[in-house]
Amino acid sequence: MHQQLCETGLAPQQLLGKLDLFISKIEQLLALLGLDLRSHQLDHIALRINDQELAQVAHQAWLAYGQEISCAQINGRPIIVILFNEPLQSSHWRIECLELPYPALGKTYPEQSWEHVEFVVPSQALSAQAFCEELKTNCPSLAEKWDRLADEGIKVKLSSPQGEGERLANPTVAFQWQGVCIKLHPHPLQKIVESEAEVVC
Repeated sequence: MHQQLCETGLAPQQLLGKLDLFISKIEQLLALLGLDLRSHQLDHIALRINDQELAQVAHQAWLAYGQEISCAQINGRPIIVILFNEPLQSSHWRIECLELPYPALGKTYPEQSWEHVEFVVPSQALSAQAFCEELKTNCPSLAEKWDRLADEGIKVKLSSPQGEGERLANPTVAFQWQGVCIKLHPHPLQKIVESEAEVVC
């Protein structure tokens, strides 16, 4: 079963070997956005897998690296959160959690690999739009670049994802660029997990 992951470059050791290169692209995107998040918590890193069976194998393989702390149903499929036994270290950040979504029906990603990271930017905002406006107020360099992001090939998406049973709103602003994505939200993933009621996957 593990051979399937190796053949697709999705074995944990293969992905860990690509981590620094992925984080380097994240830093390039941060520079384009005019954001300095070196002192912010890089909450978690997310993997994208298109095949249901591969996702199941990857799920089991990553359990050797940490403990599953959540299996929330979001948009009709489980999203697994694994708390690493030892946080991953890359550049300025220690990454405590892995997010592993099972494939969404009818959605295919162009590449199966690391896909996004999420940073915690503390806020009391309850909606994605309010959070976005607060970000621009607190980060003048981002506000100054905002109207030109599309010219740089950067897509912006506002959302308020919420799993069944979660009681804490966590509005999100996402920036996508050249196959990588940065998401900003007010609350750490572990705090969101703690807000969940009992959910059976």
